[in-house]
Amino acid sequence: MKQRWKLRKLKKEVRQVRKCQERLKELSDEELSHLTVEFRERLADGESLDDLLPEAFAAICEADWRILGMAPYDVQILGGIALHKGYLAEMNTGEGKTLVATMPLYLNALTGKSVILVTVNDYLARRDAEEMGPVYRFMGLSVSAGSEEDAGNEKAEQNKLQNA
Repeated sequence: MKQRWKLRKLKKEVRQVRKCQERLKELSDEELSHLTVEFRERLADGESLDDLLPEAFAAICEADWRILGMAPYDVQILGGIALHKGYLAEMNTGEGKTLVATMPLYLNALTGKSVILVTVNDYLARRDAEEMGPVYRFMGLSVSAGSEEDAGNEKAEQNKLQNA
């Protein structure tokens, strides 16, 4: 019974995200990307991430559409909300985990602290950073893929500088 209640609550939040998204469709690209600044100001004024969730998720969903041509389905938004709240969300290959991750990553990045997405291998880390990076950058965030290969290249560069 408790699980049904949680799911009902999550679905209500999905509806709130969709309602906010309708308003954001009218914004210019500049106005949409500027929302990041507004959200950060609201956080500084005492609002919580949960208070901002519907609008922030709607903003990144709109950015996903404008930049990538991909619009998250309701079930993907639900997965993003679940991840933000610390629940487990199981998804199969091809169900859009990378797109789902844009929502909680964006929301939590509004705090100004680093947000890290852990993946199973370096290839996926680089691929996801390359695919989704334009969306995060559009919204005023920075992106990097910390992989062993990157660390190896960095050490090689340091060795070259030290030996020069």
